Amino acid sequence: CSSAVSSGINAEYGANRTVKDAVTIKGTNPQYIIERITRTRIYESKFWKEECFALTAELIVDKAMDLKYIGGTYGGNIKPTPFLCLILKMLQIQPDKDIIIEFIRNEDFKYVRCLGAYYLRLTGTAIDCYNYLEPLYNDYRKVKVKNRNGVFELSHVDEFVESLLTEESWIGQTLPRIQQRYVLEDSNMLEPRVSALDDDLMDASSDDDELPDYVYSEPRAKLNMRKSPRKSPILTRRSPPPKPRSPPPRRRSRTPPKRRRSVSPPEKRRRSATPERRRRSPTPERKRERSPRRYRDDRRDERRDRDDRSPRREDRVRDRDRDRSPRRDDRDRDR
Repeated sequence: CSSAVSSGINAEYGANRTVKDAVTIKGTNPQYIIERITRTRIYESKFWKEECFALTAELIVDKAMDLKYIGGTYGGNIKPTPFLCLILKMLQIQPDKDIIIEFIRNEDFKYVRCLGAYYLRLTGTAIDCYNYLEPLYNDYRKVKVKNRNGVFELSHVDEFVESLLTEESWIGQTLPRIQQRYVLEDSNMLEPRVSALDDDLMDASSDDDELPDYVYSEPRAKLNMRKSPRKSPILTRRSPPPKPRSPPPRRRSRTPPKRRRSVSPPEKRRRSATPERRRRSPTPERKRERSPRRYRDDRRDERRDRDDRSPRREDRVRDRDRDRSPRRDDRDRDR
């Protein structure tokens, strides 16, 4: 049993090993361009064990034609995509450069072109990357990209190529460093890049010189290369500038402004407690104008005054004087 397990491990290790006649890239094993953790996840993936086993340079084309999206690793478990598995398999078998160039020049399958462009960016020199990848700027086809969260995003082939030539990492993998384009141009190792829109801009400038009364409806700096790369600008006759509008006159409201009543403090609104006001009887007009609450207060004051003048009060005063002490009476008499 142990011998069977060891033979299975050796077979699996042999399936993941680089071919003997492979050429080192950047002074190391070509598979080491992919990080070790990612390589381990790829070796353990189902797609690698089922689809990438015993693949050759001729058979890998069929697997590349079945690709549906681009991506690196996604999810919390770092799951590899089929695109990244095929990249590692190409690094393992190391196909010829002519096969990679045919991948890039393939116009029928966009994901095959992206696969060859990514492999050339990992293994090729700076001059080869600029010579073979810059023509892909004219490819504006849409591609699906799977991000790290496992969500699909919409992109284009020219954006994919731009990321490969300008960024340091893409789809979670660090890209080898290449020299800047202007450095190669200064050393005469690379010719200046010619844009596909130069002919259109030259034609537009010649038309502008011949027809001075016409202007372009859209500035040249705002021309979108992706939407209309070969579409000539539309000629329209110049229209006079719009006149500035004067502000409309302000309308006066016909309704007079409402005067707001000043709210007096609560001390000034209190009813006076003077006996003259309490004893004053209101006129019939004032009685009608008063509220029921104030009229009830007036009646209560009148009832109180009537009780003060009643004979019972006089009896109470007489009894109080009678009950006074004799000492106090003598003191009052002396005064």
